[in-house]
Amino acid sequence: MKLYFNADEIFEMAEEIERQGTRFYQKAATIFDEAEVKNMLNGLAAMEVGHEKMFAGMRAKILSDTYKGYDVDEMAAAYIRAFTEGKVFDYKKGMVDLITASSSLKDILKIAIEAEKNSIVFYTGIKSVVPEVLGHETLDSIIAEEMKHIVMLTEKLTTC
Repeated sequence: MKLYFNADEIFEMAEEIERQGTRFYQKAATIFDEAEVKNMLNGLAAMEVGHEKMFAGMRAKILSDTYKGYDVDEMAAAYIRAFTEGKVFDYKKGMVDLITASSSLKDILKIAIEAEKNSIVFYTGIKSVVPEVLGHETLDSIIAEEMKHIVMLTEKLTTC
């Protein structure tokens, strides 16, 4: 039995991952006084907003074409199911809740790096189920940006 996946759910997950990132970076920016740190965190929040909009656009395109993905080897559906069930990481859990008044910049950066890695893993996986004409280039650019975020966060972490 071949499995179909629901593109609407996949892109809703991607949008939620980006919303979580936005809220996380915005809250983190409020607990630091240093302008450089605030600017970096607010900049990351703005990028996450941009990613969410890209996913919303991809979702609208796919749904307008009444696209229902077909998964020949059932691997993509199993992968997506593992994510939706929270077995890979709990994308529904509020990252923002991990920030406390006593969170250090080091703590924030470690949480952010882990979240960015999880996003890359998810976006790389969904790439296989998104038709090239509906968003491979967009996914590639989002993955590349998330990788840049990891580099930036890691560089900042080494100076803390």
